[in-house]
Amino acid sequence: MRRPVATVTLAAALLALRGGAAARSPGDPIRLVFDEGDIAGTSTVYGPDGHEPIGFIEYRQKRRGNVLSSVRIAHFRDGSSDEDRAEARVEGTLEALTGRSIVRDTDGVAVADVTIDVAGGRISASWGRDADRQRKEEPVALPKGTYWGPLIYLVLKNFEANAEDGRLVFATVVPTPQPRVLDLELSRGDAAVLERTGTRLATQRFELGPTVHWAVDPILRRVLPRTTFWVLPGEPPALARFAGPRNYARQEIVIQ
Repeated sequence: MRRPVATVTLAAALLALRGGAAARSPGDPIRLVFDEGDIAGTSTVYGPDGHEPIGFIEYRQKRRGNVLSSVRIAHFRDGSSDEDRAEARVEGTLEALTGRSIVRDTDGVAVADVTIDVAGGRISASWGRDADRQRKEEPVALPKGTYWGPLIYLVLKNFEANAEDGRLVFATVVPTPQPRVLDLELSRGDAAVLERTGTRLATQRFELGPTVHWAVDPILRRVLPRTTFWVLPGEPPALARFAGPRNYARQEIVIQ
């Protein structure tokens, strides 16, 4: 059957407006604009007031061919820590491969330990302590556009090249402490000025939160703690400040 001329014309117009590309789905890998290489560094972690240091973050990133390996560990003064590891293929797009998220309590015990195998389609996890320890291993069809830990910053870094109407949705795996697969939405907010020891920084604010359905999302945003990024525009953009929950325990922290 032949399609009506009007329908074909409208479809062609929509494709032209989008540069000839199909609409991006949450599981599609994001397009990379900036090259990634070997970097390392540390950042101070503050309490919710943004003044009292409560720990620090060490970050290491290495690239071997088209595979990027990254490790981010947050060490806190009380002895607890959060660790995220990720490997991804960086060949035009960011395709997650494998990773691991570990939450350790003040005794150094891993109260949540999640291994993510995107390429193999499997999640292995354990959580809890002593007799209450639980374990799970199950096949899960994870899309290549699944991002967690340090990979989320790469999504933010390449936001403008992938966002639609100021929003970008991607899949993630989070320990709650039981591992859960859900969609997160990164949205562009208002411009904001940050004060830094007598210096005023012009930044762009972004919000991050779970997305389920347009009717449910506003309720989730009222109940769940807010996660906010302040980004300095540039080529590439740079993170100036982060404010949000540390992990599923919802301890509020500030990184800058």
